[in-house]
Amino acid sequence: MNADATEGAGDVTPLNQLFGLCSTGNQDTEFLPERRSLRIHGHSTTIRLERAFWNVLEELAASESVTVASIVTKIYDHCQVANQKNLASCLRVVCLKFINIGL
Repeated sequence: MNADATEGAGDVTPLNQLFGLCSTGNQDTEFLPERRSLRIHGHSTTIRLERAFWNVLEELAASESVTVASIVTKIYDHCQVANQKNLASCLRVVCLKFINIGL
């Protein structure tokens, strides 16, 4: 067995803290994929992300005083340069970066 496998369930590690958060209340729903339809520059599109990412996008939109559709459009415009192929991936990365900078 490696060292990771021998760690006790009660050890306080960042991962164990995250697992603890996931086992309480409505956290299980954070993992569920959710489809949302919105318009990007007048074109209707559907994006599938886990609920946790939609929550972060909602928080980001509120911090910018705009709608989620507006935030997604801004991210889409930026991702045309960085990653043309996968808007959902770009949205997930932006969400992680938003959380990391702690705004």
